Amino acid sequence: MSSDSRLAIGVLDGDGIGPEIVPIAVDVAVAAGAREDIEFDWVTLPLGRDAIAEYGTPTPQSALEGLDELDVWILGPHDSAGYPEEFRGMLTPGAVIRKRFGLYANIRPCRAYRGVAATAPDIDVVIARENSEGLYADRNMAVGSGEFMPTPDVALAVGVVTREASRRIAREAFRLARQRSRHVTIVHKANVLRLTTGLFRDACREVAVGFPDVDVDEQHVDAMAALLVRRPADFDVLVTENLFGDILSDLAGELAGSLGMAGSVNCSSTKAMAQASHGAAPDIAGRGIADPVGILASTAMMLRWWGDQRSDDALTRCAARIDNAIDVTLAAGIRTADLGGSATTTAFGAAVVEAIDRGTERADGS
Repeated sequence: MSSDSRLAIGVLDGDGIGPEIVPIAVDVAVAAGAREDIEFDWVTLPLGRDAIAEYGTPTPQSALEGLDELDVWILGPHDSAGYPEEFRGMLTPGAVIRKRFGLYANIRPCRAYRGVAATAPDIDVVIARENSEGLYADRNMAVGSGEFMPTPDVALAVGVVTREASRRIAREAFRLARQRSRHVTIVHKANVLRLTTGLFRDACREVAVGFPDVDVDEQHVDAMAALLVRRPADFDVLVTENLFGDILSDLAGELAGSLGMAGSVNCSSTKAMAQASHGAAPDIAGRGIADPVGILASTAMMLRWWGDQRSDDALTRCAARIDNAIDVTLAAGIRTADLGGSATTTAFGAAVVEAIDRGTERADGS
């Protein structure tokens, strides 16, 4: 199916470095879309500290209703720790959006780029992180928080694992593996957390039966962390529960060169949100030195997801153009300060756009 002439994408700049890096992602997507005769309509929606000033909340109802009408959007980082006191105990903007739209899968690829010093230059893994339950206090109760204190000196946390949510993320992991090297590693801690992560492991095993063409193995999460450092090239797609996936993806991002380059997409079967793995970095906000690679990679992932959903090869090629242009730019030695370079945020973005415009990249990945 060919692309519609114009496609709508939501834009939420967020806090900290968000207003610096998200516009770069828009510019790069526009350039890649132009090469495929795609025009995007950008729907700007309020979120974060600026929204508090104007609407009295970091996540206005108008923004949520705007997202109701969209399939995909780009979310900048939020700095909820820096909000006024009355908002710090609330769900973060990202959590509000994730829960409203049931974005159960957090997909985090980590690979080393040419021209970037990496602790593990042969790493190329995708972590499929279950995004709706586990030990995170904002994801495990119908009402209220999953953390509580029966006395001032005792704190308890509730962890939730369900068979259906575990199967759901496992199916996503195996689908991804079929597009890559056909290898899934189930990560758990069933030797200690026998009921919760044991249920997760068993549900993943059940799904694996339906994918006989994919090789499957298992690792305890602590061993998995060590193996990612020691021999990352042995792994392709890791599927795991929420907390483990969060930790392992940050480790893998650093092994690939920098967490600032780690892309991420949060998705359901009908909606996808591009959201880089890193935070708002308020200490460098406004200085023009933030690394936009993470949000660019996230935007490419979002477009690829959209292309898969719509059976639209043009969107898939658009995503490939962004990925390849990032690689070409970094290989040319154009890097921001976190990677040892001197390029500003805007200069790096302009270089990626230029790579797309002059056709240095190839949509087929070569």
